[in-house]
Amino acid sequence: MDAVLLLEDGRRFVGHGFGAVTTRVGEAVFNTAMTGYQEILTDPSYAEQIITMTAPHIGNTGINFEDPESERVFASGFVVRELSPMVSSWRAEASLPAYLEQAGVPGLHGIDTRQLVRHLRTAGAMKAVISNDGSSIEDLKAKLDAWPGMAGRNLASEVTCKEAYVFAEPANPTWRVAVLDGGCKTNILKLLADTGAYVRVHPITDAPELVREGVDAVFLSNGPGDPAAVGEAIENVRSMVGQLPMLGICLGHQILSLALGADTYKLKFGHRGANHPVRDERSGHVEVTSQNHGFAVDPKSLAAVGGVVTHTNLNDNTVSGFMHEGKRVFAVQYHPESNPGPHDSRHLFQQFRQFALESKK
Repeated sequence: MDAVLLLEDGRRFVGHGFGAVTTRVGEAVFNTAMTGYQEILTDPSYAEQIITMTAPHIGNTGINFEDPESERVFASGFVVRELSPMVSSWRAEASLPAYLEQAGVPGLHGIDTRQLVRHLRTAGAMKAVISNDGSSIEDLKAKLDAWPGMAGRNLASEVTCKEAYVFAEPANPTWRVAVLDGGCKTNILKLLADTGAYVRVHPITDAPELVREGVDAVFLSNGPGDPAAVGEAIENVRSMVGQLPMLGICLGHQILSLALGADTYKLKFGHRGANHPVRDERSGHVEVTSQNHGFAVDPKSLAAVGGVVTHTNLNDNTVSGFMHEGKRVFAVQYHPESNPGPHDSRHLFQQFRQFALESKK
């Protein structure tokens, strides 16, 4: 079946469809990871985004039901150069096309993804519509024009959990942490639990007194959309800053900066992949990291409120981490849970534990 990706600037890519037979709108972005497409598709941070993989051959490891990062596929569409005609992993329980079909998500393959990615790098991430159901170009343009885009969108409040729940409750926890869920990935919770923590997860808009109750620290998760639009969460976090040690990653990194009074801005095409080099400014050590975000923190405004840049993205020198010692806050823009991605930065969870325990003394 034929399929099309139509960009808001009129650029059109025509290939073959797979997955669900439907039409979806979203922001056209690209991811440079070599594999890990199952974790990418189920990452809530990709809500309302149409993902293009830069690796040319996708689908050969299939899908299993142990590794998803959430309960469903959050991406609006999936674009690959060459779709594997067979599944070869011994862990596979389904094929990628069957998985997307069940999830109601359309796919497109057989296009020049290198040309598409070069275009997005030049023109920037933009609104797009993906269709494999035979819709006319006029209908696709109408749906594209009607979609509001990412700027100003509070998507975190749409993907957060509906009510608080306990993820891990060991008999003798070494520390206790509350997680503000803006679209939290499952592996984040698993790695927090691996530190011996009691882990309680809250909706991102939960009242501060509920979040703080009976815990040693607060963790702000990843999530989709424009961080500046998550107004209620920013105000709630602002009221908690300085009361407990706090760590934010990705969207949580941005919310913490906004709560301190710094500013965020939209990147031209974002950082999405499992191969982003980040330098720790304190040690000079470089880690290869997994990243997925379309916004960044403005360093001048961060310095103006007492934040110190601790990590720098070496691809474009944007802020990849900061600390505010007086407020007992630190944050990173990358994903230390690294699903998918290298494990260079997983030590951050133990650092957070130590940070929380030292603050109790």
